[in-house]
Formats: sequence, structure tokens, C-alpha cells
Amino acid sequence: MNENLEIIRTEIIRILNENRKIRGTELAKRVIKKVGNEKIVYREISALVEAGEIEKKVHSRSHIEYELINLSESVNKQLKNLHKEINIIFDEIVNFDVTSKEKKYSIHERLRSVIHSIHIVQSTDGVMKLLSYYPAFKKDKMFSQINRKINDCWETIMNTIAHQPEDSFLNEILANLRILQFDSKNVN
Repeated sequence: MNENLEIIRTEIIRILNENRKIRGTELAKRVIKKVGNEKIVYREISALVEAGEIEKKVHSRSHIEYELINLSESVNKQLKNLHKEINIIFDEIVNFDVTSKEKKYSIHERLRSVIHSIHIVQSTDGVMKLLSYYPAFKKDKMFSQINRKINDCWETIMNTIAHQPEDSFLNEILANLRILQFDSKNVN
């Protein structure tokens, strides 16, 4: 049975490679003609859509198209968007240092802003760590650029913290970043 599923998947991808875009009914007919029954073919098409290998475009209920996704283009596009975001974050961190001195923000405003920046960089860093488990993302040239920019963000945040007038600024940041201790009753 597993071998048949692999043959069906291969046939679906082969047909999509030939045609680039094809209507759902036409794709199913051609695959069924070669191998498999209708139920299994439609199940495998859905599985390929869920896996992100093919894209489903619904124009209307009777007009559904399938298209093979160019993985390298898709990966690069996602990483470029992430790169734009991290550049914006970096600029905000750099500008914060200048604006906080000009406008003479209170310690609470500075704390809130730095902690917010830390959370954003942590989130982006977490996304990159997850993506590092996927070879397609790790091989892309944007991957290392984003990681370097994240490191630049951390360095700038640390410089900002180190140059605050209050001696307790770092301690206040750490106190506000501590992870809450969960009681065993609260964990599912």
C-alpha cells in the first residue's frame, strides 16, 4: 500500500512539473488513469497541499487549480520578509538610544521599551532556530544575514542597557524578564 501511495505522489508531481498549473479534476483524472482510485488520489493531493509541496488555488467551487511550489523561491521570499522585519527592529533599537536621550524618557519608559525590544528579538531568534532544522532554509544566503542582524540587535540592546544612567537598570530588566514559576497544578 505504501508503495502505491508513493507512486501516486510521484505521478501527481510529474504531471504538475509538465503543466505547471492544472485544474483539480484534470489532475485527478490523469493520475487515476495511470494508478490508484479516486479516493486515494484526492487524499494524496490534499496531503501534498498540507505538506506545502503543491499549492491549491480555489477560483470557484468547480474551478480549483493546483500548482507545484518552487521551494527555493518560497523559502527565499519568506526569509526576505523576515530580513526586512529584523532590519526595522534594528533601526528601532538604534533610534531608541538617540530619542531616549533627546526626550529624556523616564526610567519606566526606557525599561518598557528595552524589554519590548528584547521580546521582539527573542521571538525572531526563536523563529530562526526553528527554521534552522529545515535544510532548505539553512542553505539560503539570507539565513546567515538574518542571524548576523539578530546578533547586531543583541549587541545594540546590551550597549543600550550598559549606557543607562541608573546602576540598577540591568537588574530591573532581568527582574521583569524572569519566567514565572508554574505550579504543577497549572500544567496540563
